[in-house]
This record gives sequence, structure tokens and C-alpha cells, in this order.
Amino acid sequence: MQQEAAAVKPIRSLEDALERCQHLGMRVSRQRRFILELLWQAKEHLSAREIYDRLNQQGKDIGHTSVYQNLEALSSQGIIECIERADGRLYGNISDSHSHINCLDTAQILDVEVELPESLLREVEARTGVKITDYSINFYGYRQ
Repeated sequence: MQQEAAAVKPIRSLEDALERCQHLGMRVSRQRRFILELLWQAKEHLSAREIYDRLNQQGKDIGHTSVYQNLEALSSQGIIECIERADGRLYGNISDSHSHINCLDTAQILDVEVELPESLLREVEARTGVKITDYSINFYGYRQ
């Protein structure tokens, strides 16, 4: 169901992300590559500050402004995910439709693929009069 909404091939790897940049005519600068590599290695949602700090700890020369500008460019083109939170934006490597588990005790956001039964989707459509073409779910809970 969720894949129906995506007209383009989903980004499933760093190589896919780099290929999408090139397909869109985006220059794959050294800094842009650093950010994409970090997000694909980390496999977690990070703030711009965390991305900046981690890259500099790895000895990658990149400035604050460059981090922010590249994150904006990559997220606006759908290459990475940007989640708006009260305490700021978080960025993740998965950009196509998916759901999240918000861990309340660690403040982590975990990506999860959830497919709802067709019967539930039809019920939602019947109740609302809206044709469901895509969805994402936010779950909240504590570590067990």
C-alpha cells in the first residue's frame, strides 16, 4: 500500500541517495557526501548539531552553515527525512513513507515499516469519505 504512493524508486542505500542527487542535478560535494554517509552509518535521527559534532569528531572539515544548508537541500528534495519537533529538527536516512516509534524514556525515534490490513484502510475510507493513498503512524512508548 505505501509503495503505491511513491512514483520514484525508494532510496534504500547510500548509493541510492547519491544516485538520486545526481538524477536531480544536485552536485555531490564533499560535505554533502559526508552528511549522507553519516546518516546511513548512524541509522538514527540526528539534529544538525549532532551531525556537525560527529563529522568534526571524525576529522571531517565542515562548517555549521554548510551542515544546515546541505540538510535543507537534501530534505527539500526528499533524499533524507526531516522531522519537526518542538525542540528542533531531526534528520534521518529513510525518506519514503514509513512509521516511527517514539521512545519516551530515551527520546529516540526508531523507524519501522508497518502495513495496515486492507480492511482497516477501507473502514477509515468509509468513515471519512477520503481515499487513503499513503500513511505513517507514530507510536509512543517506553523501553521494556
